[in-house]
Amino acid sequence: MNTHVKTLLTLAVLAVLVMVGVTWGWSSLTTPFPHKATPKTCYPTELQPGDRVSAPKVTVSVFNASDRVGLAESTMSAFEDQGFGAGDVGNAPKDAVVHYAQIWAADRHDPAVRLVASRLGPHASIVVKKHGGPGVIVMVGPDFQTLVQGKQSTKVTEPVTLCSPPTG
Repeated sequence: MNTHVKTLLTLAVLAVLVMVGVTWGWSSLTTPFPHKATPKTCYPTELQPGDRVSAPKVTVSVFNASDRVGLAESTMSAFEDQGFGAGDVGNAPKDAVVHYAQIWAADRHDPAVRLVASRLGPHASIVVKKHGGPGVIVMVGPDFQTLVQGKQSTKVTEPVTLCSPPTG
């Protein structure tokens, strides 16, 4: 085989390899990064009678039912400082009438609800009402100031499933 033919054949093979490399590189460069799954705010935790519910086992969501800017965020910070898991923060529904603080719950005897209520103070009330947020739902109104030193834990008296923050 002639040296000119060998040289042309070698150059052709190298040109094809360069084109394949450029195509693969461009494809890799323009592909979006894989998206990480958004972690859940809370996970179901089943407890049995005799178990204790403490702050690290409870997720709290706080909603502002006042005109005070940042009330829900500062209240959520206070809950986190006391060891509770963070749920949602936002504004309460327009029709919510809350003067001090309310907990909206399906069961007023839920041990997590009782624990959170103890941290809101004696003027807080528990209203049997549903809301779409995760965990224990707290509505804070214009008269609410700060959390109090409440119970460290509450006792479970019947089987219950809590919305607990992720661990680790």
